[in-house]
Amino acid sequence: MKWHTTAAAIAVLCLGLFCSFPAMNNEAQAQSKAPAAQMITVLNPLGNPPPVKLKPMAPRPSSLDGKTIYIVDDGFPGGDNLLLEMVDWFTQNYPKTKAVFKRKGGGGFEAEDPELWAEIKKNGAAVIIGMGH
Repeated sequence: MKWHTTAAAIAVLCLGLFCSFPAMNNEAQAQSKAPAAQMITVLNPLGNPPPVKLKPMAPRPSSLDGKTIYIVDDGFPGGDNLLLEMVDWFTQNYPKTKAVFKRKGGGGFEAEDPELWAEIKKNGAAVIIGMGH
């Protein structure tokens, strides 16, 4: 029963608001339209972004047999759990492939680790980098 009273009160308030506005006659409507001379032009301040330059993907090796794959952790908490599972998976499913787990130094995913990159370029055929979530 209480909701009937609430609904009735809302209906009365809406009706009162609707009836309180005077109707615009044709003359008032004609005055409210702005002439074309008063229109303004609005510009977008963002401008036009430069076109995206696409880069091709690195070529895939024809086989992983006899190759070394580096699996690199960027230091995100818990990321090493997944990457160590990947090392175990490679060991079980590709016994002729060497999977090496390394943690990237430098603190943070954006920091450089020149020693690790040099080692990967010298000894590795491929790299998988875990970027956290």
